[in-house]
Order: sequence, then structure tokens, then C-alpha cells
Amino acid sequence: MDITFIFFLGLIIALVGVIPPGLLNMTAAKISLKEGHSRGIVFSIGVCVIVTAQTYIAAIFARYLSNHPEVIDVLQRVAFVIFVLITIYYLFIAKTQPKKQASPKIRSKHSRFFHGVFLSAINVFPIPYQAYMTITLASVGWLDFDQISIISYVAGATTGSFVMLYMYIFFFDKIKEKSVTSQKSMNLIIGGITGVISIVTLINIIKEL
Repeated sequence: MDITFIFFLGLIIALVGVIPPGLLNMTAAKISLKEGHSRGIVFSIGVCVIVTAQTYIAAIFARYLSNHPEVIDVLQRVAFVIFVLITIYYLFIAKTQPKKQASPKIRSKHSRFFHGVFLSAINVFPIPYQAYMTITLASVGWLDFDQISIISYVAGATTGSFVMLYMYIFFFDKIKEKSVTSQKSMNLIIGGITGVISIVTLINIIKEL
């Protein structure tokens, strides 16, 4: 398999995964707006360090699942419960944070790097997303689970994530006034996405019964 093709597959899939407004891309944009372009980029680099590890773990996990299909059934049921709980949280429990902005002290670039690492580490969505996508790509013959292909895919996914974070930083001035960037709208978007995933997962579970 051509590693350049695999690289661009990883890049495109990561781009699609980071397009919806979320915690990481919106935080990168807001840091850039308040503290400067370079600090937003440093934050994004911190995010991408974790994305690299998460994507690699997801690919290895997907390779294991492709050899143990019986495990997929169990994980599917666990994922359904988790996605339902996340949907309930974002649609009914999560509240919009009050606008209390006491002009925080400018943090160092190092602290913004670790800020990106921390927020990316607690955002575990890339692992199931990338695991699902790599299994799908492997099933159609577009990805092999050899080490070179995995590394190429991971490099593409990391690059794609950084490109999308940078696009948010660059275009934030154009979208910051739109309602899509409000915390309430972000909660509804995330809750809606996980709700759709929950329904699709439930349908697949019922089909297999």
C-alpha cells in the first residue's frame, strides 16, 4: 500500500473529525485571540502530541479487533451506554458557563503547551473514532496494519488535526460572532452528534440479535 495515500487518508479523516466546533479547536482559537497567534499554535502542538499517541493506540487496538471480532460485540454495547450518557449530559445537564472573564494573566508558552496536552488527554473521542475508521479502511483494502502503514496513517492524522486547529486560529475572527461558537450551541452540537451515534449503534446491536 502506498504510504503517501495512507498519509492523506489519515489527514482527511482527522480533518473531518476536528471540523465540528469543540473544546480543543475553540480553545486554540480563543487563546490565539486573547494571547497571540504564537500561543495558540503552541497550544495546538501540545494537542497534537496527544493526538499522535491516541491515533497510534487506536490503530493498534483496531488491529487487535480485526483479529478478534467477538470483542467488537461487547465493546459495541459498552459504547452504546457511554454515548447515551454523554448525550444526556450535553443535552440536559451541561450548562452554559457564566461570562465571568477576569482577564487572566498571560501564561507562558510552556504552560499553553501543557494546557493543550492536558485538554487533549482528557478528550478520548479520537480513540474510538480512529479505531472505527481504521477498521473501516482496512475492511475495504485501503489500509494494512503493518508498522509502516500505521506510522504513515498516524503522521497524516496528526498533520490533519494541526491543520484544522490552525484554520480555527486563522479564521476565528470571521466566526467568533456566530452563534455556533457559543457554549450552549457547542453542547447541543456534541449532544446531537453522540445522539446520532447512539441510535446507529443501537440499530447495529438489534440487527445482530
